[in-house]
Amino acid sequence: MGNSTLKSNFLIGIFLLTLAHLSWAQATNSSLDMVITNGHIIDGTGSPWYSGDIGIQAGKIAAIGNLSHARRTRTIDVHGMVVAPGFIDMLGQSELTILVDPRLPSKIYQGITTEITGEGGSIAPLNDAIIQADRSRYDHYHVTPDWRSFQQYFARLEKQGMGINLASYVGATQVRRMVLGDDDKQPTPTQLDQMRELVRQAMREGTAGVSTSLEYAPAPYARTEELIALASEASKFGGVYATHMRNESGAILPAIDEALRIGREGHIPVEIWHLKAAGKANWGRMPEVVAKINAARAEGMDVTADTYAYTAWFNSFSAFIPAWAHDGGDVKLIERLKDPAMRARIRTDMTTPSNDWDNEWQEIGDPQDILIGVVHNPKLLPLQGKRLAEVAKLQNKDPMDTLFDLLIEDNASTEVAVFGMSEPDVVLALQQPWVAFDNDSSGASPDGILGQEHPHPRAYGTFPRILRKYVREEKRLTLEDAIRKFSALPAQRMRLIDRGVLKAGMWADVVVFDPSTVRDLATFENPNQLSQGMEYVLVNGVAVIDQGKQTGALPGRVLRGAGYAQ
Repeated sequence: MGNSTLKSNFLIGIFLLTLAHLSWAQATNSSLDMVITNGHIIDGTGSPWYSGDIGIQAGKIAAIGNLSHARRTRTIDVHGMVVAPGFIDMLGQSELTILVDPRLPSKIYQGITTEITGEGGSIAPLNDAIIQADRSRYDHYHVTPDWRSFQQYFARLEKQGMGINLASYVGATQVRRMVLGDDDKQPTPTQLDQMRELVRQAMREGTAGVSTSLEYAPAPYARTEELIALASEASKFGGVYATHMRNESGAILPAIDEALRIGREGHIPVEIWHLKAAGKANWGRMPEVVAKINAARAEGMDVTADTYAYTAWFNSFSAFIPAWAHDGGDVKLIERLKDPAMRARIRTDMTTPSNDWDNEWQEIGDPQDILIGVVHNPKLLPLQGKRLAEVAKLQNKDPMDTLFDLLIEDNASTEVAVFGMSEPDVVLALQQPWVAFDNDSSGASPDGILGQEHPHPRAYGTFPRILRKYVREEKRLTLEDAIRKFSALPAQRMRLIDRGVLKAGMWADVVVFDPSTVRDLATFENPNQLSQGMEYVLVNGVAVIDQGKQTGALPGRVLRGAGYAQ
């Protein structure tokens, strides 16, 4: 190509860009709703920042460039702060708390504009038996479950409004409970067909895929073939298979093999939730985990993962109990805990090292590694924030008996933080190019019902903590790559084709912050503290954080999957 041709193409390009700018400058019939000016734009792709104005109209990014002459309703001068795509929480758990406080302050103050939820046990489908079994959970949040399908649940969300966008998986545990209840049994061919149809229906109603949470009963009762059958149905609708794997400790490599088999035979992409190497005996094994996933990707397997980047996880206290003792649900579990012979058998299983189940008792150093988080029985509220060792001493009991008795008193509803990971493993995981981030916590608030809980600090701090600790202080990630992992990477995985990067035509989910000051405040001792530093957070072009303050606006949308049939 000659120099004259190159020069001609360059001039044509400049002319077209000029026309684009003039189209706004000379517009007479409309104006931009908002222009964000003087920012350092980090667009989500991983590219370095660049300067420019961002024009927003009707909830979408209308133009990026020099918009100094464009008519607009509002100008936001951000004085050199970072302008980035809104953050996407790959596992959020807010399906009930969004009905309690739809603003979700713990999320928006982190810069989260979209949440993906539905970990194994999803918000729908529902039947009367499940509602009755889970009554204490609904009562705890004062929520009336007046929906039975995703279509009805999504309609309730849209009627009330919400502070962020939300998408959900349909849980394999949920469809199993719909057909088989909480019992340890295998489906007949007819029952498996019923489960398949429930997945198909959920996908038509807009779910993003099918998920498993294979540590928590009744999920462990499902064989791999059952999960492949359900994943295959989601695949037909363009869905993703997301999993809390069957084991995250001693048998983590076989658990990854199972997830990969489900993806391969179900013809579906795989997302491994909250990737970890749990338990002191497994510290230092993250290189093996990373190598296995890299090998699968090299062979053409579409597998990615996410992490919340803390060394403690947070889950149901009942997960410490072996799966067989959950057969029949929480009522039967509590009966067994009250029976001396059954209690002795449970104790033996928990104190015996085994890779046959994810034995969390074997993953802690001592009872000091367990922090009592959320309780449902009001009488137990004084125990929130205390370590199991401390509670056992106060009650003059053996720590394991204390665990059993707490489950009995709290109707097996207690949630705990468990300190069982190593920092080097956490860092190695978060640095992988295919690892995004998740909160793995429901939306919370320092006020009201939600403020009475004692959650994991990740509920309030995950994304700002990564920006503070791993980008600014330790330089484990560049700012551009962290933003990519917060936005474009999860959007790509979830097939959110109109979100995740700053580009004309995309929905205006936008955050503005100063990377030198953004920080988390939540701690394990005092978790109910909102993060600081998000100066502006826009959801679909509407500010939910404006000049660092919550507006109360509820512009979020339900994000439906590719299989949605209106």
